[in-house]
Amino acid sequence: MSKPYADREVWFLTGSQDLYGEETLRQVAEQSQQVAEQLDASADVPVRIVWKPVLKDADAIRRAMLDANADDRVLGVVTWMHTFSPAKMWITGLDQLRKPLLHLHTQANVELPWDTIDFDFMNLNQAAHGDREYAYVATRLGVPRTTVAGHVSNPAVTRRVGTWVRAAAARRAVQELRLVRFGDNMRYVAVTEGDKTEAELRFGVSVNTWGVNDLVAAVEAVADTDVDALVAEYEELYDVVPELRRDGDRHESLRYAARQELAIERFLTERGATAFTTNFEDLGDLRQLPGLAVQRLMAKGYGFGAEGDWKTAVLVRAAKVMGEGLPGGASLMEDYTYDLTPGAERILGAHMLEICPSLTTQQPRVEIHPLGIGGKEDPVRMVFDADSGTGVVVSLADMRDRFRLTANVVDVVAPSAPLPHLPVARAVWEPRPDFATSAECWLTAGGAHHTVLDTAVGIEAWEMFAEMTRTELLVIDESTTRRGFAAEVRANQAYYRLAQGF
Repeated sequence: MSKPYADREVWFLTGSQDLYGEETLRQVAEQSQQVAEQLDASADVPVRIVWKPVLKDADAIRRAMLDANADDRVLGVVTWMHTFSPAKMWITGLDQLRKPLLHLHTQANVELPWDTIDFDFMNLNQAAHGDREYAYVATRLGVPRTTVAGHVSNPAVTRRVGTWVRAAAARRAVQELRLVRFGDNMRYVAVTEGDKTEAELRFGVSVNTWGVNDLVAAVEAVADTDVDALVAEYEELYDVVPELRRDGDRHESLRYAARQELAIERFLTERGATAFTTNFEDLGDLRQLPGLAVQRLMAKGYGFGAEGDWKTAVLVRAAKVMGEGLPGGASLMEDYTYDLTPGAERILGAHMLEICPSLTTQQPRVEIHPLGIGGKEDPVRMVFDADSGTGVVVSLADMRDRFRLTANVVDVVAPSAPLPHLPVARAVWEPRPDFATSAECWLTAGGAHHTVLDTAVGIEAWEMFAEMTRTELLVIDESTTRRGFAAEVRANQAYYRLAQGF
């Protein structure tokens, strides 16, 4: 079975001890292998699960954790205390672990053999309290982790394990992320600013700037034959308006958009980068603000932020990795305007040009229209409506002493009416629990206006990602109240300031 993260793996570590004798340890090894194999065989788990020999002493545990740290293939480790594994043996190993941790609280059997159960069975199958011993030490050490309880034959369990894997893959992608900023961020805007050094310390992402005219040179170097091939691909995949087609009077604009796509991707590839930003105020000698090029590159998995917003580009890249192989998509998004009809409030999200077509299963239309800002030629872009379904809107803001993720669970819906005069891709959603509560809580949190709209994974994946990266996360969903949310913001403010130390 093909796995989306085929070049990665997760290690399955089982805890026990020498107290029970060789026969019991043989059964522990056999049963833990079976549990690992069930996880590995699940379609919900998008990575190879690699079983490791049973761990029975502190030195073996420490070595396993150090080996996991050192192996670039390893996204994280799953631990299970099959029998009672005295948790002081785990202190040094857990303290050394630098990879995401999932504590699987399970057992080999689903039902108890009520008619035959004896104390040999009890000695073999005692994860019910063995995992509690282990969890005590993990909690005392402050080890960030996800805990999943239940039998691995239960789809609810494998779904949660799979979600954790996706969050771990996103965490790894951000650690490895190199991000190219073409120019600086939009003038006078506050939330697109941020501490790039702190971001590299907290997340691992390397954020650096290149002059826009470096990109201009790359655009000019693109071969005409490569442009020909890409334009033919556009005309095959999309509903390209007649004026942009080969016999149209604005075909050269489409060709220039293709040059931009080829140049940006080549520029990123040469620098090992998987995310980038642009800024309509800083275009140098570019003839168009990249629109179609950005949309296409996001669809290929690149992170992107408009107006120099590198933090949102990081989020888009994380969302792309988390959602790999799943229906739905992820894109830069911006809350643009509202329909405030009482009882039917909706948010219309869009951006000038750069919304990813992974949000739709329909064929986008490629159009060209004037752009009132930037002072350049009319840019080419895809126009479409995002598919209906559940989504999450997530922002990342620099709060000076920490980064804050703010997330709102939303229901993406069809527009209330056609939008024949809005020449951009867009999404319409109804925020949970309701418009007023959502908007007031978002504003209370200081959530950014640039976001990622993610329709591939749910809020749980973002919760796990936040836990792995030790990033504050404020969630607005169907259970949110104004009073409770404001209290959480105040409590977090105190907690994170105290946690920084002196």
